[in-house]
Amino acid sequence: MNNIHCKFCELKSTAAKELNDCELEVLGENCAEVKFKPGDIIVKQDSFSTNVAYIKNGLVKIHIKGPIKEMIMRIVKAPAYLCLPSTFGDKTNHFSATALENTTVCFIDFDTFKNLIYANGDFAYQIMIDLSRGQLQSFHSCISNAQKHSIGKVADALLFFSEDIYQSSSFVLPVSRQDLGDMTGTTRESVSRILTDFHNEKLIELDGKKVSIKNPELLKQISLKG
Repeated sequence: MNNIHCKFCELKSTAAKELNDCELEVLGENCAEVKFKPGDIIVKQDSFSTNVAYIKNGLVKIHIKGPIKEMIMRIVKAPAYLCLPSTFGDKTNHFSATALENTTVCFIDFDTFKNLIYANGDFAYQIMIDLSRGQLQSFHSCISNAQKHSIGKVADALLFFSEDIYQSSSFVLPVSRQDLGDMTGTTRESVSRILTDFHNEKLIELDGKKVSIKNPELLKQISLKG
């Protein structure tokens, strides 16, 4: 694998910041950095998992192919780890990960990663925090999709991209209408209709894939009431 100088990396994870210089050197000797373009598959569902993937920069969608259709489970913004549940579970990737923007990923040898967890309790603790946050996000997403109507789910998605991903009221949607449907558990047609309604009611302004939120308070009310 390529020797990555983790010690001098400005995009280290919170967990990696707990490693000493020797541990960072070992980490760098056992990881490889790969760059992905939008649409490139980073991790493929049902493939064998031998590495831990760490997103240094970029944006990724986590999607699972079900018995009927595919669902987008999460949108993950760097910096973040991927594949931890699969790698520490049964070694099979239970989801796919696809780059939504230009994305850089470090693939870390699993045995090296495991040894660092055994050797450094602070590193292990930060990994546990990362896993817990991901699980909580999945819980909230599950509740939202189960209890809200389509209009509330789409409002949720717009606020998520605005507040959590881009920290801006204006942004370019990194996903298609179909992806928004897969993300919210609705159809592409319903998503398109709701976005048009939001535009006509001046909650948002649409220009192709560019979205400008004009009435965030009302959008939040729609999100809460579902």
